[in-house]
Amino acid sequence: MAALDWQKSSYSSESANCIYVAEVPEGGIRLRESDDPGVIITTSPESLRALLSGVKAGEFDHLTR
Repeated sequence: MAALDWQKSSYSSESANCIYVAEVPEGGIRLRESDDPGVIITTSPESLRALLSGVKAGEFDHLTR
């Protein structure tokens, strides 16, 4: 398996609370957290798009209080 090109948001600092995203050559998306990089979630571009739309719309703001 080829190494993935993990990227994090430019809004993330150098602290250990970052989410990394990588595109899989077969068309999937992988997500991992900097605190536990061995745990990887695989999703589709469509599902990630839906999640990001919900985050931008504030649908999950109640979880951060």
